Amino acid sequence: MNPAHITILNLNMLYVRYFDMVERERHLPLGPLYVTAALEAAGYRVDLRDYQLHEAEDPFSPGEILRALEDPAPVIGFSCMANLLPFTLLAMRAVKQRWPDRTLVLAGVGPKSVEEPILRAFPWVDLIVRGESERSAPLLVAALASGRPLHEALAAVPGVSYRDGERVVHTPRPPRIEDLDALPRPAYHHLPLQRYTGFNTITSRGCPYPCTFCSVAPIWDLKSVHRSPRAIVEEIRFLHEQAGAELVLFQDEFFVSGRAPVLDFCEEMRRAGLPVKWKAFGRINLTDPEMMEAMAGTGCVEIRFGVESGSDRVLERTRKGFRAADVIPVVQRAVERFRRVDLFYVWGFPFEDMTDFHQSVFQMVSFRMLGARILPSLLCLLPQTEIFQREVDPARLEFAPDLLPEYMITGHEVSRFARIEVRPEHQAIFDFIRAHPAIFPGFFHVGLETQVRPKLKVLQELGFYPASDEELQAMESCGAHSPHLPESRGALATRASAS
Repeated sequence: MNPAHITILNLNMLYVRYFDMVERERHLPLGPLYVTAALEAAGYRVDLRDYQLHEAEDPFSPGEILRALEDPAPVIGFSCMANLLPFTLLAMRAVKQRWPDRTLVLAGVGPKSVEEPILRAFPWVDLIVRGESERSAPLLVAALASGRPLHEALAAVPGVSYRDGERVVHTPRPPRIEDLDALPRPAYHHLPLQRYTGFNTITSRGCPYPCTFCSVAPIWDLKSVHRSPRAIVEEIRFLHEQAGAELVLFQDEFFVSGRAPVLDFCEEMRRAGLPVKWKAFGRINLTDPEMMEAMAGTGCVEIRFGVESGSDRVLERTRKGFRAADVIPVVQRAVERFRRVDLFYVWGFPFEDMTDFHQSVFQMVSFRMLGARILPSLLCLLPQTEIFQREVDPARLEFAPDLLPEYMITGHEVSRFARIEVRPEHQAIFDFIRAHPAIFPGFFHVGLETQVRPKLKVLQELGFYPASDEELQAMESCGAHSPHLPESRGALATRASAS
């Protein structure tokens, strides 16, 4: 019998099938690691399992989930992002059938804003956790171990959603954690760190910018909380010494929150003298030459900007906080200082006409000629985004069996970037998605034939998406979290090895 109080299964994965290979990057599951550390600090035993490390010819089958979860604790927590929410829900059904006495908890960003429809549609999901869990997780485990009826035990636990008869109850979310340095270090001791291909950490949680298409800022209530430079550098030191990390990604989107925090961090890195390179996200309206010099001088080899559009009308409509002309000098200076500059663009906005779109394309082509890497992505209509809530009629959602937004690739399909193919053995997962558009809107489109496909054709003609298998072979992954170092400015990174 498993002696742990809770088994936590991480299902956040980067797993992409191409026509001739599999791209699989294993990144540290920071969310489950932080929660595990908090539970252990409170005296609970945690059985943490990272499904990224599960070896199987086809990991996307209920049978493999059952094999990976053999002998689970009385409580099983599943953490996933939106792209693997359908697979996670079906996996939880198989787990409940195999172990009906276990309490199944769904967590992570995947169920954000669709907690109620999930609980109404899928009775095998016992409860869903919302918000930061470091404080509420120990209370949750204590409540579940109390032996009281589920709806009674959970009433006093903050940030959970559950069924009470025919009602779905949402307890108030816990307040945001203000001091990230006070949290226990992620529970790295649970993992064989040498098996990971990407090492990531955070410098902050949350972003205050109200970009209408963003699915991340709403999770943190548009509020940013930062770690101290000393704590960040000490964690980088740990990853370097214990895991051999030579490159670290700051995966939070608000690393560049202002000049002073960035310069303070760079000074801390300079004093530490660590032989570690790093990557970070920037903001066009907050990044200046002095800041970029300091970053490049202390090991930053790649900076990433969410440009999103070359149209002032779209930038204003999406509340980006800058204009198209503001992007030009920042990118020009960045490509002079960093080995690689990544520029993210979003296309397919419901209100983006062809004039707006061509303004973006012109800017993308121009910056590509400067040496920046351009990463366009089809708009992802996640339910927590303002653009979905205000601009999209759910009745008009369209599903295309050959086309998914980049960030909704699940690993079940064979990807040819802008085109996908579904194998017969995985058809059921897409039937499941199509049957629940209100729960999985990120897999759907608006204006498929009038907006999406005409724009995709233009992007293919200009080489931003491959139009043939030959072009695909010559193209690198569009995965933004590649753990590989670019050899030089503008060079393409090597695709992760298949496993």
